[in-house]
Amino acid sequence: MKGTLQSIDTDTSAQRLAPHNAEAERQLLGAILVNNETYYRVSDFLEPHHFFVPPHQDIFEKTGQLIRAGKTASPITLKTFFPADAKIADLSATQFLLRLAGDAASVINAEDYGRTIYELALRRNLIRIGEDMVNIAYDAPIDVPPDQQIDDAERRLFELAESGRSEAGFVSFGDALTETIEMAHAAYNREGALSGIATGLTDLDRLMGGLQPSDLIVLAGRPAMGKTSLATNIAYNIAEGYQAEEQPDGVLKTTNGGIVGFFSLEMSAEQLATRIISEQTEISSSKIRRGDISEAEFEQLVAATQHMQTVPLHVDQTGGISIAALVARARRLKRQRGLDLLIVDYIQLLTGSQKNAGNRVQEITEITTSLKALAKELNVPIIALSQLSRQVEARDDKRPQLSDLRESGSIEQDADVVLFVYREEYYLSKTEPDPDTPEYAAWEAKHAAAKGKAEVIIAKQRHGPTGTANLHFQGEFTRFSDLAQDEYLPERRD
Repeated sequence: MKGTLQSIDTDTSAQRLAPHNAEAERQLLGAILVNNETYYRVSDFLEPHHFFVPPHQDIFEKTGQLIRAGKTASPITLKTFFPADAKIADLSATQFLLRLAGDAASVINAEDYGRTIYELALRRNLIRIGEDMVNIAYDAPIDVPPDQQIDDAERRLFELAESGRSEAGFVSFGDALTETIEMAHAAYNREGALSGIATGLTDLDRLMGGLQPSDLIVLAGRPAMGKTSLATNIAYNIAEGYQAEEQPDGVLKTTNGGIVGFFSLEMSAEQLATRIISEQTEISSSKIRRGDISEAEFEQLVAATQHMQTVPLHVDQTGGISIAALVARARRLKRQRGLDLLIVDYIQLLTGSQKNAGNRVQEITEITTSLKALAKELNVPIIALSQLSRQVEARDDKRPQLSDLRESGSIEQDADVVLFVYREEYYLSKTEPDPDTPEYAAWEAKHAAAKGKAEVIIAKQRHGPTGTANLHFQGEFTRFSDLAQDEYLPERRD
């Protein structure tokens, strides 16, 4: 009996028609043919593939091409773009187009009809994704493990939710030019005149123009150089500066700063928070951990904490996370809370898929390729921290080079920007000579010149210059800030 019921359900579902409304499609097309201005009421969200009936797709596309070319689209002008013997629903193309014009909906209702067509197209896409999920789960191909299927389904659903379609397709050069002008206009109006998100570090922003959407930015350095400190500084600066304005459709658009997601694979969320509190209050993190603080400092901590609770900085402290899980969580954060910058600390602590297990070079390649794809998909900059190999220590000049990146081939290739953090003070402090030797005076002068200074070396930048940003570094607070230039310092008096 149970088997009979299942077969009945299957037969019923097989007879179902995909959701559509041919009448709404006809009336909307008719309205556009009667009054071409109607096209602009729906063209910003409706595309030919959203129509269910194939001839309607063709007519909407040809009509749009005519209108965008500044010509009149009517049954008479449109019929010349169909073969003379073309038949649509057993009618000639001319007869069909004239009937569409006769079925025209009022211009007032045109947008409602367009929304109906669009929403039905979304439902059809959902059905398609659901059918693919069921079919793949039943067939269980060897090369598609369940985790990969979940990731693929989540990616397709995310794309559908973001853009209303499953395939991105080609973008015309004209549309790309328009986006470029809009970006330049936004940069002109934005504080600091940056095309990307300001890091809060003036010298770095000047060289990079801010953090650019869809860029994969690799931030690398040897241990104790301050990679994580720089990343937390940038993350907090951006999150603290977050401002947004509501668009006509109710969506919030970021106008300054941004919402930040921070994957901390090495430190716990508590350790990260302690660092940031130390940076902001200038109370050393060791004193905070030991409770070695005065009443005034405690009140300062409480005040800073209350302010920081409103900052849109979201931390994921899961250790040993896979790249597939990171991608899924980033998509979810973008959908649920918004996302303007993603930070991953750090690449070598991520794991790849099982097929690359045991081959670390292939695994790192998969991770960096996935991070770059994610940056493009979410249209946000991703800062991924990376370790450097020990060969730096063997050189006299310990400034990092691109070849020092661990598994450097894929990291260097996939990154749009590669930044190195270098502090000469750290290396000099390890080579202090005996105070009684002649070398001590030269070392002391060199150490004094390097004290509190850090370099962020831009070793690669696809759309900008390479160079070095000089920053001030306060080790006790793990804080990077702008370095006062000598020409702006007060005049010295002897």
